[in-house]
Amino acid sequence: MFRYLTAGESHGPALVGILDGLPARLHLDVEEINAALVARQGGHGRGGRMKIERDEVEFLAGLRGSQTLGSPLAVMVRNRDHQTPKVHALMDPLTGGGEPITNPRPGHADYAGAIKYRQRDLRNVLERASARETAMRVCLGAICAQFLDALGIRTTGYVAQIGSVVAPEPIDAPDCSTLTANDVRCHDAAAASAMIAAIDAAKSAGDTLGGTFVIRIDGMPVGIGSNRQPQTRLDGILAGALMGMQTVKAVEIGLGSQVAGLAGSASHDIFALKGDAVVRGSNRAGGIEGGMSNGEPIIIRVSVKPIPTLMHALPSVNLHTGKDAPAAIVRSDVCVVPAASIVGEAMVRLALMEPILEKYGGDSMEETLDNLRRSQAAAATLFSPAQEGT
Repeated sequence: MFRYLTAGESHGPALVGILDGLPARLHLDVEEINAALVARQGGHGRGGRMKIERDEVEFLAGLRGSQTLGSPLAVMVRNRDHQTPKVHALMDPLTGGGEPITNPRPGHADYAGAIKYRQRDLRNVLERASARETAMRVCLGAICAQFLDALGIRTTGYVAQIGSVVAPEPIDAPDCSTLTANDVRCHDAAAASAMIAAIDAAKSAGDTLGGTFVIRIDGMPVGIGSNRQPQTRLDGILAGALMGMQTVKAVEIGLGSQVAGLAGSASHDIFALKGDAVVRGSNRAGGIEGGMSNGEPIIIRVSVKPIPTLMHALPSVNLHTGKDAPAAIVRSDVCVVPAASIVGEAMVRLALMEPILEKYGGDSMEETLDNLRRSQAAAATLFSPAQEGT
């Protein structure tokens, strides 16, 4: 069984994470993990916190000589902001304290979390609810990416919309160099410029912007996931992982909500023969049918709401005095959609691990890869004349 855990508060000493179930003998490239952490910190519209942190992974357990041992892998990313005197006084695990935050922000976890956990200081809720925690998800996801890459599976995350600016659909997976050529991770240069202008306008107005990012998965073998039980459907697993991100409000696979207005003849992907190969005429299903990968690229669209901390605060109440008051203002971003695409990739990678390891298993990378090769070889001959009647 594969599982993962994260822990840590936004301004606490560090974020920590555990991956349990990784096969042994997976070589890890630390530079690739740190590059993913840097990418998460980027993007036009990010706040001042990103100028403070210099995220780097530290390994605590489960790794020797850059190879996994098959035991739980424990990692840490330190919060540099915790070392500043003001933040340290607020968030020291033993002595931390200070004036409580009392005015919940509309759209944030503040109010519901205060009621659930019986907290009179909203800081005790918002510290864990903060998207700073996603740094550890990206760290763990970057580790999983190296496992998936060994199996020939790759993910690409890119921005499709910010505010009212919508980029044209790319024909194939965007090249990484195209995405890093601008500060919004958009494959279209003209749309990227318009997105940056929209973010600047929102910042000037004291407002925030949401948008949409796309995650594309290439190289997925046929048959990952299952239709045998609801919780094993691959589309449900991926959608659940992405809905577990802060700010995400909708997840669509393939045509998504567009199918509601289409006839069946315009909704599905026909089969055809190209020589001896079975091919598809389209990829409207987005790479998943019946809860299982079908061999086509998996295409997922994710809609992200605007950040709920506005510099021109929305109306709220003071929970201590019972009077109307503006929502609390804490240091925040104007737009996180580019960074969210990085986090979305990490969530997809983490979500893929369990169904892939369930399919191919293996206590070591050699065993997992052997199982993959045998499975693919058997699938290639499934409908050959020699198998007739077996």
